[in-house]
Amino acid sequence: MGLHPSPTEHHQNGVVSSRQEHEEALLALIEHRTREVKRLRNYISYYKSQLEEAEKSLLESKSKLARLRGLTGASSSHVDTQQVKIERESKIGSFHKSDGSSKNHLQSKLRLARVGSKFSHSVPLPPSPSVAWSTVKSDKTRRISHEQENIEVQGRGSKRKFFEQKETTEEVIPLICKSSSPESVLYQASNHFSSQHKRRVRCIAVCPVNDHHFVTSALDGVVNLWEVHSSQSVACLLKSTNCISPQQRWPEDIVWHPDGNSLLSVYSADGRDSQISVTDFSADGRANHVSFLEDKPHVTGVINSIAFLPRENTSFVTGGTDHAVVLWRENDQNKWKPETLHRNLHSSAVMGVSGMQQRSVVLSVGKDKRILGYDVCVGRKDFTQQVDSKCLSVLPNPRDFNLFMVQTGTPERQLRLFDIRSKRSEVHGFGWKQESSESQSALINQAWSPNGVYITSGSADPMIHIFDIRYNGHKPSQSIEAHQKRVFRAMWLRSLPLLVSISSDLNIGLHKIV
Repeated sequence: MGLHPSPTEHHQNGVVSSRQEHEEALLALIEHRTREVKRLRNYISYYKSQLEEAEKSLLESKSKLARLRGLTGASSSHVDTQQVKIERESKIGSFHKSDGSSKNHLQSKLRLARVGSKFSHSVPLPPSPSVAWSTVKSDKTRRISHEQENIEVQGRGSKRKFFEQKETTEEVIPLICKSSSPESVLYQASNHFSSQHKRRVRCIAVCPVNDHHFVTSALDGVVNLWEVHSSQSVACLLKSTNCISPQQRWPEDIVWHPDGNSLLSVYSADGRDSQISVTDFSADGRANHVSFLEDKPHVTGVINSIAFLPRENTSFVTGGTDHAVVLWRENDQNKWKPETLHRNLHSSAVMGVSGMQQRSVVLSVGKDKRILGYDVCVGRKDFTQQVDSKCLSVLPNPRDFNLFMVQTGTPERQLRLFDIRSKRSEVHGFGWKQESSESQSALINQAWSPNGVYITSGSADPMIHIFDIRYNGHKPSQSIEAHQKRVFRAMWLRSLPLLVSISSDLNIGLHKIV
């Protein structure tokens, strides 16, 4: 009889277990908010420098006006300096208050700074009924309020959520196919400049915390870091970094770390080559060095895709021609450790991977014509969707977290939209007719607009195709003659009214939206 714990002991053990779980939940929330504070401070530093640059330009203009009117430049500059100093203190002084300042006051000032500094110069796209460009908030300025917290401590064997990050979301799915005519995106004449690569440009990625910075990679193994000029008509090359692998492979795909301080690239598993590299960037935006991860979980072939999971900043997934999808987690020693999620659920090469915002589901698509959702928390397949042709990439919508897009190899139906809730039903499909070739290249990728209602796609022809998902047709809402040769990708900037495109003509295109 003495071998069995008493009811009192059961109760005490339950209290201890509940307390430990609650403590773990709070620790996870504290870690998340620490990352948020770091991001917000980066924003403050960036916009402060932008403000100082704008103030300097303003002073120069006022000084010229004063000289033109015959006034003394010195006295005018002195008055202007005092005026700008007062304005600066009144606008951004609250960002540097002591830790005793209220949280709500800081968030209010931050919202004002975002509206005043980030969006005031952004020219909106044609608005949709519920989504407008000007309302788009960067993923890196998210907040979790008390009402948005959801800490659940449950018993053993049941799912436990430390916190639920409810993002700013819009219902985009109800808008699909509701219009008989598309709304065109108005743009000025495009500007092109050399990519500074010696071989074909392969990838482009926009910095998640600074729209003025983006990177390009090419078959020469070089990664170029660019900064968009204040005129928004050209970009300046900040740094070129040799990211060739030990086995002389170029990056197959690239992705920014969500904090914007580093870039991750994937390579090949053949010849025991290094599979992942990390290019660190210093505070001034210049590359420091490239390091290669030691672990090599992919067993053969090319690693085709890499993507960070949107639910957290410390995990990303990779998919390769070895049919495997691998989850990489960052440990306490700031080292990435891989865990193979599945290796036999696809019967062919995995071409695209991504994570869903509101669920712990990793999406993967492959040449086996499968769209697969894998529940990381449960550790098993959530759903499988079979389509009529090979799948080449997958990309969730930035506004409606239930919507995702899959690129397929079907001519004139290359793009398919799916609702994660229905899983097996296609919401809409559209595409384009290629003039130069009927083959569908996995190098031609798509991008969502920040408001979630437009899609841009490259083409085997020198065109950027734009799709309005509200249009009930199946053709592009418009096509832009953007380059001399085929276009691989055109990406939207979140806060700047620009499209940035790359092409096999070795040029970068900046297309200004008006």
